[in-house]
Amino acid sequence: MTLLSEITFASDDLTGQAAEHLANLIAFDTVSRNSNRPIIDFMAAYFEGLGARITILPDETGDKANLVAAFGPEDMAGVVWSGHTDVVPADEPEWESDPFTAEIRDTRLYGRGACDMKGFAACVMAVAPDLARAKLTRPVYLCFSYDEEVGCLGAPAVARYLASLPVPPEFAIIGEPSMMKLVTGQKGKIAMRARVTGTSGHSSFAPRHVNAIEYASKAITLISERGKRYETEGPFDPEFTVPHATMLATMIKGGVATNVTPDSCSFTFELRSISGMDPEADMSALLNEIEQKVVAPMRAKTAGTGIEFERIFAYPAMGEARNTVGFNRYARLLPDWGGKVSYGSEGGVFEQIGGIPSVIVGPGSIEQAHKPNEFVELDQLTQCVGFLGRIIKHLNTGSDS
Repeated sequence: MTLLSEITFASDDLTGQAAEHLANLIAFDTVSRNSNRPIIDFMAAYFEGLGARITILPDETGDKANLVAAFGPEDMAGVVWSGHTDVVPADEPEWESDPFTAEIRDTRLYGRGACDMKGFAACVMAVAPDLARAKLTRPVYLCFSYDEEVGCLGAPAVARYLASLPVPPEFAIIGEPSMMKLVTGQKGKIAMRARVTGTSGHSSFAPRHVNAIEYASKAITLISERGKRYETEGPFDPEFTVPHATMLATMIKGGVATNVTPDSCSFTFELRSISGMDPEADMSALLNEIEQKVVAPMRAKTAGTGIEFERIFAYPAMGEARNTVGFNRYARLLPDWGGKVSYGSEGGVFEQIGGIPSVIVGPGSIEQAHKPNEFVELDQLTQCVGFLGRIIKHLNTGSDS
């Protein structure tokens, strides 16, 4: 294994520069439970030093913030390069190295966020000096958000800011790991929590009680049945890895002892939707069904029992950008098409809130994300800096139209 600090890269080695930037970014512990201000301030200082116009968009606490760094003219419709700064926890014992210290082993760079998605941010930083030197015919907006991993919480503020510009961007590239393939669709998600209130007592008198776990299971059965209907009834989009919406329960907790009827239970569930659906209507229909078939019998038996629902977070699906002006402007520069993905990204937020057609192109594989010993292949960084460099050259030569 080799620490990045032990390697010196040539000034014209963009892959090496990206690796160095990635090592610096990995060193920031930006697990979503922590503040991301240190990494935002670090990146802002770097881009500002190159001449970028800097905008910081903090949350209401000031502990979290988004960064927008703009290069080029302000009176033309530009392109967004977008990434998130937060990472998932790295608490697993299977890590073979410090997750917040980048290491190179063979052809891979290891560390939390290496592919999801500090690798893309590092590539942007590597080519930023070329952005600064270029005579750009259109602006490039470098956007880095907070708390994507816990529900795309920061991206809406970025999308609203971009939409408020005198000339908003016309296209966004989201740098989620896609093995540098072009992804033109992403599912939306609604995550929910249910709290079931029953009545307790000795389990030998179970018929007198309202068993919270039992009624939770009835609700989960309805969730599962709706999920299975998506499998058979659609709607369908064969370009997705899973070609339909999904709905399922994901966590459950309840009960205190083997001989006590449980008076409380909680569970979480999710709906992952495809573009063209009305996920809000589907979720409302489910909750109404649970109210009629599960909650009403509970309350009929004992007043004060029932189920309360809480929305944890939601983000929209990312629709089709391939027939838009922005996409067509950069189409010949984009990599080979890789389909649509079932995981989430901020692309739907940019599209729905900002009115900015979006695609996903980024280094690394989603198969390595959210796992111990996360890594990105160095060749993926090479491909990414090359891709971004082609966009800069395109905008620098005045060849866009």
